[in-house]
This record gives sequence, C-alpha cells and structure tokens, in this order.
Amino acid sequence: MLLSLAQWLQAMSPEFGYFRVFQYLTFRAVMAALTALLIGLIAGPFVIRRLTHLKIGQPIREYAMQTHLSKSGTPTMGGVLILLSIGISTLLWFDLSNRFVWIVLIVTLGFGAIGWADDWRKVVHKDPEGMRSREKYLWQSVIGLLAALYLVFSISESSNLRVLELFFSWVQSGFDVNLPPKAGLQLPFFKEISYPLGVFGFVLLTYLVIVGSSNAVNLTDGLDGLAIMPVVMVGSALGVFAYVTGSAVYSKYLFFPHIPGSGELLIFCSAMAGAGLAFLWFNTHPAQVFMGDVGALALGAALGTIAVIVRQEIVLAIMGGIFVAEAVSVMLQVMYYKYTRARYGAGRRLFKMAPLHHHFEKNGWKETQVVVRFWIITMLLCLVGLSTLKLR
Repeated sequence: MLLSLAQWLQAMSPEFGYFRVFQYLTFRAVMAALTALLIGLIAGPFVIRRLTHLKIGQPIREYAMQTHLSKSGTPTMGGVLILLSIGISTLLWFDLSNRFVWIVLIVTLGFGAIGWADDWRKVVHKDPEGMRSREKYLWQSVIGLLAALYLVFSISESSNLRVLELFFSWVQSGFDVNLPPKAGLQLPFFKEISYPLGVFGFVLLTYLVIVGSSNAVNLTDGLDGLAIMPVVMVGSALGVFAYVTGSAVYSKYLFFPHIPGSGELLIFCSAMAGAGLAFLWFNTHPAQVFMGDVGALALGAALGTIAVIVRQEIVLAIMGGIFVAEAVSVMLQVMYYKYTRARYGAGRRLFKMAPLHHHFEKNGWKETQVVVRFWIITMLLCLVGLSTLKLR
C-alpha cells in the first residue's frame, strides 16, 4: 500500500524523489518487522485485557502435567494479536500486485479461522478438546488442496490469467502437463538437482507440507514461548531463501531456481518475525497470554506455504526439526500404544508423555529449560538450513 503511494507521489512531482527508498525490498522488510513489532507491543495489553474481560481462558485437560494446572484460565486466542500485526504490517509494506504474498495471507488467515473456531469451542463450550479431529482436518485439507492447485501452476507463471489457462489445459489434456524443473523437489546440498513430481505429486507434497507444518507447530505450542521463537527463527530463515529465489542474480549465482515475485515474501516473513517477537514479550514464562490454535495453526501453515513457493520443503523440515520431532513423537506414541494394546491387551507408552516437550518435563527438566534448549536446537538447525545456500 505504501509502495503504491510512494510511486504515485514520485509520478506527481520530482520533489518526492526520496520516496524511491520504498522500492528497495530490504528497506520495506525492515520497516515491516518494526511495524509489526510496534503494533504487537502497543495492542498487546489491550488484547490481553479484552480476552480476560471476555473470560476467554485456557482450559487444561485432566491428563495434563500437574505443574500446568496453575495456567488454567490464562487468556488464550492471543494468536489474534499475531495475525493482526502480520496482516496490517504486510498490507502496508508489500507490493499489492504480488500474488505469492496474497496466497500466503489467504492460507494464513484461513487456517487462523479454523483455529479460532477450535479455540472458541474450547472456551465457550468449555470443551478442552475443541473441534473434533475429523472436522479440523477436513477444513485444513480444503484450504491446503486449493492452495496446492494454485501453486502448482503459479510457480512457473507470472500472472493469474496464465495460471488459470494452465489449469484448464491440464484438465483438457487428461491431467497430463509437464512442469518445469524448478517445480520439482529441490535437494539441498546439491547443485541444480531436483526430483520431478508431476502435477499430482506437487499437489500431494504441498498439501502434506502445509497441513503437516500447521499441525506440527500446533503440537509444539504447549509451553510458554516454546513455539513462537522457533517460528520467528524459521520464518526469518525462509525470508532469506525467498530473497534469493526472487533475485535473478543471486539465484543464478547460488544455483537456486529463480521464481519471479517470490522475493516479496521477505516482507511477510519480516512481519511474522516482528509480530512473533512482540507476542513473545507477553508469552514468555510465566505467560500472560497463549496464542491458541488460532495462532499456531495459522503460523505453521504460513511456514509451509512459503517453503513450497521458494522450493525448500526439505530445508523447512531441517530448520523446523523441533516441530517435526514433536509431531513424530505424538504419532509414534499413538501407534505404539495401539500396537501394544492389540498384542498384549494393555497399551504401553514409548514416551513418558507426548508431545516430546512433556517427556522431558517428566524427566525432571524445568519448563524454562525445555523451552530455551529447544530454542538453541532450532537456532543450530536454522544455521544448517542456511548453509545450504552456499554448500551445494
């Protein structure tokens, strides 16, 4: 929005030539981060008071950690503050004609709406389980598949009209369209090596990445500050990849696929980092507010969508290793419990408690120890992911 205004002022009079600074992506990225940070810090106390007044408190499950019972009633749905900060900041600073930022915003807000409905049921209906899994996955699948169908053709095209034409051509050809190499699965640490996926493979992979990332971040959001800081770090790293793939010069030099328009995602990533840091101000132990599913589902989906656009799905799994470990721990716990119950007549647990962060709490780690150590691991994993920029 501000970019369009600056361009209009420059066209009106040469006296406004200094507004050319708005054309620099790095300047707008920094301003987006600062804008989101200020919005979050200023609006945070009001949002917390409002949530408290509406008695939107976090219900605690009966089987939860005993040390968490004191958190019952802490305002939840604080993810609204994050989404508000990201939305306003991004709309102010990004190029409104960029289709990639719009699709990330739509996916983020769509998953945020699912999380809002889930949190609302927990709070209003006093149901700690919230929305049932089948219903939640249904709506996640709808948004994820629609985003995947759009992205499969938009990676190689620069206009929505061409994307629509390609979609109809794909249908008319009997679902047989060859995608360019940059639409394949990019392998980190290798130069210009990608695994061809085809349309169906791309759609399936995109769906799994978006929905999987969303639920993985949601499972990680169980301790004060545990999920938001890794989201900030991973999102910031993805912003670097977006900047590289969006630049014809840097992408060629570093042997990355050039995806015109993807660089503008740096604005969204910067806004997400600023909003996340502002939320952490209130979410650090002892938390004044929880992000709830409205924040966790939305942020995870945003990370997955950005990773797909910049063709770094594998790198996302590396940098978001904590999210992966949390999700895998839950799946292993459930499968092992069902297997042992079927074989021995009584279910057994692989971990003392899942997700993984509760297992470490059961082993005697303090909440703050788990959180900070997971932060350190994420920081190291992000550095490994960023090393793939040059180690190829």
